[in-house]
Amino acid sequence: METPKSPVVALFGASGFVGSALLEPLSVLAHAVRCVSRDPGRLSHPLPDNALPIAADLLDESSLARVLRGVDLVYYLAHSLAEADGFADIERQAAENFARAVSASDVRRIIYLGALAQVESGDPSDHVSSRRKVGEILRSSGVPVTEFRASVAIGAGSMPFEVVRALVERLPVMVMPRWTRMPIQPIAQADLVAYLLAAADEQGEVSHVYEIGGGSVVDYAELMRCYARERRLRRRMIYVPVITPRLSSLWLKLVTPAHFRMGRRIVDSASHASVVADPAALLAFPVRPVGIEVAVRDALHDEAAAIARLDLADPASPDETRRRRIGTRFIEYRAVGVPVPSDACFDVIRRIGGETGWYWGDALWRFRGLLDRLIGGPGMRAGVPRRASPVAGDLIDFWTVEACDGVTHLRLRADMKLPGEASLDLRVRPLETGGCRIVQTVSFDARGVFGLVYWYVLYPIHAIVFDRMLKGLARTAVQSSSPSRPRSEARSSPVG
Repeated sequence: METPKSPVVALFGASGFVGSALLEPLSVLAHAVRCVSRDPGRLSHPLPDNALPIAADLLDESSLARVLRGVDLVYYLAHSLAEADGFADIERQAAENFARAVSASDVRRIIYLGALAQVESGDPSDHVSSRRKVGEILRSSGVPVTEFRASVAIGAGSMPFEVVRALVERLPVMVMPRWTRMPIQPIAQADLVAYLLAAADEQGEVSHVYEIGGGSVVDYAELMRCYARERRLRRRMIYVPVITPRLSSLWLKLVTPAHFRMGRRIVDSASHASVVADPAALLAFPVRPVGIEVAVRDALHDEAAAIARLDLADPASPDETRRRRIGTRFIEYRAVGVPVPSDACFDVIRRIGGETGWYWGDALWRFRGLLDRLIGGPGMRAGVPRRASPVAGDLIDFWTVEACDGVTHLRLRADMKLPGEASLDLRVRPLETGGCRIVQTVSFDARGVFGLVYWYVLYPIHAIVFDRMLKGLARTAVQSSSPSRPRSEARSSPVG
């Protein structure tokens, strides 16, 4: 990375779906990466050591010169599809500003991500037309351009994937107009990133346009079925010969208002087949894309893994509650400060459940276990032996231990009959000022519309139970550490 051959790279659109996935592997290949965004605060953190956030606006040409100074390679991943009407003019102006700035720089190549569409007759959609126009403008700069025209990208955060997710999760019965049967060749996020990385090695003064897609040619209807299978959702699809893309986009606004603008562009573009006609990319690059089943499975798995690594806790913050929604997951974080050593706190955590109870509302936990048993779940599993410190795979009431390091961390997965998947994560964090904080993270992955109803209907009860449980944990830890109180007495004392 310290050799002269390692390029200095400018990454425009670093905070987007593709840019954020590209950044880490790109930082390994590059000497330095300049992450360009109108709002650097939106960038994923922490950044690699050789990545530098830079604020710049493609609509402000004066801000681009300093970004491009000393840059060898540029990734142009910016787009304005989420903007209001007039996005094509915005994209054209941004590309023209960039082309003028890059023509006066020493940049040796531009790598641009466009859209794949086979327009056999009629005019292309506004989305496709704008993407192709941007490619033409970039090539007019005189700097060689590698343009990838990609089919639908599969990954958490990709707008086509998010629209499909929203529709399948919320609609047990879906009306499928003709555009949902247009051929597409969805490409996994990892394969898309692999193509972009491989293009960094292209040499010469010639520009190239490559069409890229995944290993399967399907349609939006099959993509929805594939997602439903991975989520274990039953969905009925009713095919109709009518409903124009415009009417579909209005219907989309009712179902997925958060993704309406992007969804409308996607629906408009779905009037064209999005399949690879020229296989030149397979000959030029060592990338062999996976099929749709693997792409969807990997997207959901990678999202779950990223959430498991997510750390919402800030040791410097006061006691608080935070809530987030990521994809189909609801995440609620609580923390409480405790004026006792961390090992004393974890000693209380590792005994949770069973004969010890849940530190608040044990009658409610037993009632929930009874309901679970009545509908075919495991219930509270009375009589299951307990270790002094849990290990992965142990059973605690209607939970399974997913992880426990015996010192600071316990993670439980719910085995109850639920319209989704639930977990409870408890961590102990020592504080520099003495004592520690207990960090509680409750996560629920809502499956389908019934999962959403379950979460919202029972949330008031869950919020009280988990809040009081955390306070009960803290209170018991203080009592157990009190020098004036025998440890055995503190362990057996009621809480809540």
